[in-house]
Amino acid sequence: MISYREIDSFLEWSKEDKDIFSIRVLKGIILDAIRKANSGHSGGPLSSIDFAYILFSEFLNFDPDDPNWFNRDRFVLSAGHESMLLYTLLRLIGWLSTDDLKHFRRLHSQTPGHPEIHIPGVEATTGPLGQGVGMGIGMAVGESIYKNICKIQKNNDSGFLSHKTYILCSDGDMQEPVSLGAASLAGHWQLKNLTMFYDANDAQISGKTERVDSTDYRMVFEGFRWHVQIIDGHNHMEIRDAIQKAHVINKPSLIIGKTRIANETATMEGDHETHGMPLPLNEIDATKDKLGLPQCKFYLPDEVVHYFRGRFPRLREKRLAWEEMLNSAIKDDSFKRFWDMTINHNLPNLTYPEFEQDSSLATRKAFGITLDTFASQISHLVGGSADLEPSNYTSNFAKTYGDFSKLEPSGRNLAFGVREFSMSTICNGLSLHKGLIPFCGTFLVFSDYSKPAIRLSAIQNLNVIYEFTHDSFYVGEDGPTHQPVEHIMSLRATPNLNVYRPADAKETAICLDYILHEKSTPSAILLSRQSLPVLGIDIDIIKTGVKQGGYIVKDCNEKPEITIIATGSEVSLGIEVSNRLYEYNCRVVSIPCWEKFVQLDDHSMNKIIPLNHSVKVSIEAGTTIGWERFTNSNGLHIGLDHFGSSAPYTDLADEFGFTPEKIETRIRNHLQDLEKC
Repeated sequence: MISYREIDSFLEWSKEDKDIFSIRVLKGIILDAIRKANSGHSGGPLSSIDFAYILFSEFLNFDPDDPNWFNRDRFVLSAGHESMLLYTLLRLIGWLSTDDLKHFRRLHSQTPGHPEIHIPGVEATTGPLGQGVGMGIGMAVGESIYKNICKIQKNNDSGFLSHKTYILCSDGDMQEPVSLGAASLAGHWQLKNLTMFYDANDAQISGKTERVDSTDYRMVFEGFRWHVQIIDGHNHMEIRDAIQKAHVINKPSLIIGKTRIANETATMEGDHETHGMPLPLNEIDATKDKLGLPQCKFYLPDEVVHYFRGRFPRLREKRLAWEEMLNSAIKDDSFKRFWDMTINHNLPNLTYPEFEQDSSLATRKAFGITLDTFASQISHLVGGSADLEPSNYTSNFAKTYGDFSKLEPSGRNLAFGVREFSMSTICNGLSLHKGLIPFCGTFLVFSDYSKPAIRLSAIQNLNVIYEFTHDSFYVGEDGPTHQPVEHIMSLRATPNLNVYRPADAKETAICLDYILHEKSTPSAILLSRQSLPVLGIDIDIIKTGVKQGGYIVKDCNEKPEITIIATGSEVSLGIEVSNRLYEYNCRVVSIPCWEKFVQLDDHSMNKIIPLNHSVKVSIEAGTTIGWERFTNSNGLHIGLDHFGSSAPYTDLADEFGFTPEKIETRIRNHLQDLEKC
């Protein structure tokens, strides 16, 4: 048996023996790191590592000196609990150190419990099962669209921008419906540069998968129009053959690897309890004896490292050849500007659409007009709607730029179908790929379906645009199931997410401009179904106001006695109310983006919303929790702290008290109550 005792003759070993021993060395490190942390998942990495090692050592294209090289192949570990598997491979490359591995799951380490995007060589923050599948598919879409948009810009071949995407997923990933929704789209789009390895070890944290799942995934994925292979996931020749076949098939490829959890351990192979636990020390010691490893911790001989890096010179040559092709391409000034705009995010100053003052326009319609205007100036703006194009006003974008498909690989519209969660994970993948600005649209009430992906957008600092229309009870007849109540505040509660709720068409255009220029923050823009008046405010005032998150839209000559604070459709309502309170000095403030506004210093905020005088009244067609941060203890909150009803929206506005007359009455009653105190 090959053993560390014969390491001096390593160069004379067969390739297969070198591979087997290298993998066993990594298994020892995985077990040591998880045991040292006294936390982690042991079983899965040992069942997946044969495939991952063969992929990284023989097929994956990357630059050993630059983990962010644009034309690298992408590898997404959707089974994020197997993070130590990936970290050991990154150690072999040289992007992590052995000390990093020793600090697994420790504060501020480079080896957190699940992979995080800031770590060199980690393509996506994964862990919530299924989302890595969607993000990987998004990366594959990004590769295709960006390459073909570049081809149009360059007016010739852009093959030097081609690369592949690989995903490693688990039984748990397959059980999450988001994976199947995204996979259905991948098959529909025929993403030929996408390969997914399914580590089918038939074990999960609560037991064998047969307790909960009897799905024939071969049949399912063939139904999705994928190419499917079933192999022995521990047989290296079968792994190589499967990857090579995947490379020549003109459709996405699924490799189902039949594996054993905790493979090659001394006594615990096949035990589902190894899924989420460090193995006992005596089991680790016995496993090392079985594998021909020494009993020392984190054993990694130079011979294994040098062997793994044997193809690094060829990888560096590929990078240099690519650089030459890129340098040749950017000699064309037009392509150079395009490259700088898309890769370095240097956007042009955007020309706005014009909206007729004193007209009325739903902000969802204003968004559609603005999207069309900006898309003609930003050729890498891509996205689509979850089967709500007419409602989200993205139909014209789809008609103008075409649906992305196998036949139209440069199509900029993504027809997602009724798949909100999958849509959002794919947009995260598009953003992670780089070179594209993705947007996706649905009703605000269905942001619940997208919320886990929105959270990962925020965690990963991705510039994804979430367009949510039908933003309040003004949806009307569709009733409480379609009328968002808690959703605005739910989104605002998400760290590192900017939530915009524009008051009119001009605010909408300016909000979208600022959103597009964001580099590290996702944004949600919430838009009205009903028409709203285009306010007679100078565009430069609105620009400044949106930039700082809030501004005065109607003021009084003296210090305000009443300050009405509103967002979205309630801003114009607040102005109407202020006109009825004619005997008071009233100020009306629009806060299109809370997150920007609260970043102002106290002095700047006080100039807009007086802190020490005036009665503050908030008006927003959603739950009122949270508004106290602006209204203080004597404030009045006008909102909707209950679910809606099915009726024309004008009837609902009267029923729920969102008319000028009823709000005026509530404010006057509130002032009287304050005088009694």
